[in-house]
Amino acid sequence: MTTIAVTGASGFCGAHVAALAAARGADVLCVGRRPGPVGRHVPWDAASHAPDLRGADVVVHCAAAVGDPVPGSAAEAGMRAVNVDGTARLLEAAAGRPVVWVSSASVYAPGPGRDRIREDHPVHGQLNAYGRTKAAGEALALAAGAVVLRPRAVYGRGDPHLVPRVLARVRAGQLFLPGDDVDLSLTAVENLADACLAASGWAPGAYNIADRVAYRRDAAVREVLRAHGVAARVRHLPLAAARGAAVAGEALGRLRPHVGPPLTRYAVDQLARTVVLDVSRAVGQGWVPSRNLRDYTADVARARGRTVPPSAAGHLPDG
Repeated sequence: MTTIAVTGASGFCGAHVAALAAARGADVLCVGRRPGPVGRHVPWDAASHAPDLRGADVVVHCAAAVGDPVPGSAAEAGMRAVNVDGTARLLEAAAGRPVVWVSSASVYAPGPGRDRIREDHPVHGQLNAYGRTKAAGEALALAAGAVVLRPRAVYGRGDPHLVPRVLARVRAGQLFLPGDDVDLSLTAVENLADACLAASGWAPGAYNIADRVAYRRDAAVREVLRAHGVAARVRHLPLAAARGAAVAGEALGRLRPHVGPPLTRYAVDQLARTVVLDVSRAVGQGWVPSRNLRDYTADVARARGRTVPPSAAGHLPDG
């Protein structure tokens, strides 16, 4: 029986990886500050010491500090301690074992030219500490011969970030999005979990991970709102106004570093620019992204005791 160590197994992505590994018959070590959903807990604080990986055949590193902290803040320093220094500790402890390191599409350089991002797209100029520290951490992982996965906007059951933030921004029946409608890649957490388990047998290097097709931003947001029973009209905020609000928000965030900015340039960039990942390199390894946003919204609707009308679901392409 293969033993898989999953770091961050109490978190959103790590919990899905651990559960899928156990369902497929693996022995699972849940490495992190808290126990995972299955297997044996191996306590580890990524910011302070190396993990105990004895008995593991494969390591899937999902542990990460996430967020959009103010530059120079204690939160940014804490993020680096986990995402960069913690990676160095993990790689040393892995001692030659296959490592699958979960990165992020946030490492890619911002700006135009992201309508079909391949893995050789420039990795620099990240707009926030998360992107910068993930880029630094994955550079260590790539140098050590790991497989690095770059998902974008991971969503699904138990999501504590993406969908809750969208729902929280509805005001008086309206949701303002920056700029005009664009194409965006999203990643079902089930697709990411499947890739994490498959990737230990892939050639070292970086691989984009996302749903099979991109989504139109506005239609995807409307479908998520509808599935969650939130009645709201999607409106467009002029891009210049959104950027101005982000600059002001970041300035306000510096005055209140423990609160965080209400809006950032990174958030505007992620929503207002086309960002589509080319996943052909991972697909060429035999990986198939079988889950899509329609599956997620149908599951949410069923849990609420209703069904998604065909007219609503029809706004989304099959993934």
